[in-house]
Amino acid sequence: MKTKPVLGAAEVKQILQAAEARAQQDNWAVTIAVVDDGGHLLGLLRRDGAAPISAHIAPAKAQTAALGRRESKGYEDVINGGRTAFLSAPLLQGMLEGGVPIVVDGEVIGAVGVSGVKSSEDVIIAQAGIAALGA
Repeated sequence: MKTKPVLGAAEVKQILQAAEARAQQDNWAVTIAVVDDGGHLLGLLRRDGAAPISAHIAPAKAQTAALGRRESKGYEDVINGGRTAFLSAPLLQGMLEGGVPIVVDGEVIGAVGVSGVKSSEDVIIAQAGIAALGA
């Protein structure tokens, strides 16, 4: 039987702290979400000043990245490329840039989603959180 690492509470805190530290560098008011490989919310941090809607968008981006096993930007690119029927895909509500999968030993074990600034900046924050794991 195959085994793989999983995110525990300590890792979730580590991701959130590192992502928040990166957001703090540029004073970005964002929400940061961490999910497991099934897209279930493990942790959420809404920084002061972040728009209320970002607390819904960040987990959706993370869930999309976890379930799809790829960055959420890929779905946004497909839709922007004209395949609008993809908007009907089940369970993928965060098809916007800013969701990044956490990959350890070739396995997706979760994802980080960020919302609140430009999508390309959301990704920078998510990647900083993941980097704290050494993944």
